[in-house]
Amino acid sequence: MSSKPENRISGWLIFMLAAACGIIVANLYYSQTLVGPIREATGLSEAASGFIVTVTQLGYVAGLLFIVPLSDKIENRRLTVVSLVVAAAALLGAAFAPNAALFLTASLLIGIGSVVAQILVPYATYLASEEQRGRVVGNVMSGLLIGIMFARPLASFVASLWGWQAIYILSAAVITVLIFVLWRALPERKVQSPASYGQLIFSLGSLLKQTPVLRRRALYQACLFGSFSLFWTVAPLHLADEFGMSQKGIAWFALVGVGGAIAAPIAGRLADRGWTRLLTGLALLIAALSFLIVFVLPSHSTVSLVLLFVAALTLDMAVSGNLVLGQRAIYSLGSEARGRLNGLFMSIFFIGGAIGSSLGGWAYAYGGWSFSSLLGTALPVLALLYFFTERQPEPRSKGSVGQGASSK
Repeated sequence: MSSKPENRISGWLIFMLAAACGIIVANLYYSQTLVGPIREATGLSEAASGFIVTVTQLGYVAGLLFIVPLSDKIENRRLTVVSLVVAAAALLGAAFAPNAALFLTASLLIGIGSVVAQILVPYATYLASEEQRGRVVGNVMSGLLIGIMFARPLASFVASLWGWQAIYILSAAVITVLIFVLWRALPERKVQSPASYGQLIFSLGSLLKQTPVLRRRALYQACLFGSFSLFWTVAPLHLADEFGMSQKGIAWFALVGVGGAIAAPIAGRLADRGWTRLLTGLALLIAALSFLIVFVLPSHSTVSLVLLFVAALTLDMAVSGNLVLGQRAIYSLGSEARGRLNGLFMSIFFIGGAIGSSLGGWAYAYGGWSFSSLLGTALPVLALLYFFTERQPEPRSKGSVGQGASSK
């Protein structure tokens, strides 16, 4: 077990963790608005362009399954630094990759190294008191989500000035600075788990089997994140092909999505008041309607373009709000397995995102915007249908899942 500090987490530490998460997780999304130029530079076909985003997400999933569980065993600050060193090196590798194979390999390692963001989020809840938990998760996740949403416009702006490679070089430099900041600022969290690494990995199956709340919340978010990833893989291609937008124009479009991060802290506070179920249904409905609007009006008019901007904002709000609801629910299940619970939750929904990215590139190549938006509508609709089978409200009190799983 680990000894928990007596004091509540301070505001400056919440801010630092939120900023760090945003900077780190942005690495997963720089390529989304750069699919076109990266595809041309590396020689990938249009149908395979979705893999530019998908491979990074799959690396993130691998990190969630095989690196994040170590946060229940290894001192968290040391694990954070090692992971960030991998991410910084991989970013430089992607910037100077001469072909698709090397770029995709570097992208895989970027995903694995960036998984440290999901070590820092449960680390923040470890520092927080019970009554703070929803607010702390919401604030840290809002930083993470701002990083996700700023990544796309920032990548496009930088690419319009210095080429797509520049954003990877810039990020590697920032991550290097962050390594030293976190090493100095983070308090140690020494975890003394009796389980071996193999036992921790093996316990993932038991945790998933024994935790219906985890399965349900992960499936909701997988469908939403699949729709989200499909949208942000296809929308830049659609804007360039049908509206003639440059990288700078696409950057302004992507900037609209940043406003969606406002839903994260609001959802965290309302979840603390017991509104999780109602807000979940609302998030799924908003996501479905966001894509349905742009599917029904696929024309190239000004109205259609405005609705595309609206859909970007509302879809991002639905995804970010529901993410906080899901994380708060699983963090209430037990502290000893929190790293593994979070790893399972995030890996399942990132698999949904990887599927959405791949489907987006394929659907746009063979069916255009209409087919892509139809698939984007279907994913949250499936989640909404599953939501209607939920009969009991999710528990808010801590359980014994952590202790039980750790002994398996």
